[in-house]
Amino acid sequence: VEGASEFLVALASARSEAASSFDNSDVLVEKFVTSPRHVEIQVFGDGMDAVHLFERDCSLQRRHQKVIEEAPAPGMTQAMRAAMGEAAVKAAKAIGYKGAGTVEFIVDGSDGLRADGFWFMEMNTRLQVEHPARQEDLAIKGHSFEARLYAEDVPAGFLPATGTLTHLRFAGGCRADTGVRAGDEISPFYDPMIAKVITHGATREIALAQMRAALAGTEVAGTVTNLGFLGALCAHAGFGRGEVDTGLIGRDLEVLVALPEASGRVKAQAALVALGLIEARDPMTGFSLWGALTHRVALRCGEETLDVAVTVIGPDACDVEVAGAVVEVRRADGRWRFDGVPGAQAARAGNVVTVFADYGVAFEVVDPLARDTAEGLAGNVVEAPMPGLVKAVMVAAGDTVAKGAPLAVLEAMKMEHTLVAARDGVVAEVLVKTGDQVSAKAALVLLEEEA
Repeated sequence: VEGASEFLVALASARSEAASSFDNSDVLVEKFVTSPRHVEIQVFGDGMDAVHLFERDCSLQRRHQKVIEEAPAPGMTQAMRAAMGEAAVKAAKAIGYKGAGTVEFIVDGSDGLRADGFWFMEMNTRLQVEHPARQEDLAIKGHSFEARLYAEDVPAGFLPATGTLTHLRFAGGCRADTGVRAGDEISPFYDPMIAKVITHGATREIALAQMRAALAGTEVAGTVTNLGFLGALCAHAGFGRGEVDTGLIGRDLEVLVALPEASGRVKAQAALVALGLIEARDPMTGFSLWGALTHRVALRCGEETLDVAVTVIGPDACDVEVAGAVVEVRRADGRWRFDGVPGAQAARAGNVVTVFADYGVAFEVVDPLARDTAEGLAGNVVEAPMPGLVKAVMVAAGDTVAKGAPLAVLEAMKMEHTLVAARDGVVAEVLVKTGDQVSAKAALVLLEEEA
């Protein structure tokens, strides 16, 4: 690329002026293993001069991709900010850079942020704009966070997800940068990002509290998302103290991806929505000659199938039996309460009910006729977790496979996913071939029933 050599020379020069104490590569690698951070400097150039708009910390990552960013970086000193900004500006000026760009650095955070503890990683170009301001005209005001809301299955290893957004609403008090709305499809052909949720406050504590509230108030239905994961990150004690590095998510992954079990109140509300009783207003609702009328519905939440019994007492009262406990449901002043607690917002699309509590809990309304068939095939069918292209098939009918053996490779959203056998068995039928485009939950491989 034209100017690349000058760019690297400028970076090396700027870096050497900022610090020169880490010449031993073994020491450097050892320190990076402990707590590396990822800090970026935003630069603007007009081809002759350049300025920087300070830094943002992008250390919270999964699969080396950013999850939550904040500015300014926690623990940043004026000396280090000046050194990093000077290095980024010198690099941009050396190549006559015109437009917006981001100079990214790896930072040693093992002993606080220091002006001799950052190293150039890469530069990314951004929107081509001209910026006439001088560096002394620019200043930091308050603190900001940006959380990236993705359609992805977090417990499955942040697997990209697809689906139609049947419901999408963002909380007040935040800025939501998004290019989708309810009714739009998250397809396998593009990045599955739904939105960037952004908050700003006078202090880091205020901005982080606003982010927690913004995530708790965001409502998404139609696809699985990382919303709960983002909420868990914002509640992380270390993150709250500003103790961030690129290994934080990996170290505490088990806690961060754990899904809270839906409460009995949430399950009861889902049952009422599924049965169409949540909006019942007829004064004769629930009337029967010989006793209270009981409705039954089966709901699937994750791997759990619930058999729920709703006994209607009247138009504003019912008792819901779920998982061996009874939830008392009453309506007063136009609002349903479950064991005295007001219900959350909820929405139904097709056979899926979503209750927007605990970052959204989805329930599938189970067709009792289809249920028996599905349970009969459980464990025998390997399905596509998302729409994608079959890149390879590793087995044929009659093959004996062990648990964990690779069966097929599916490509979706620029990633390859190997599908494996859930148990030991014999392949009864291969239902796809290499090059097939399949939909989500399409059957790919069928195993013989266990003896």
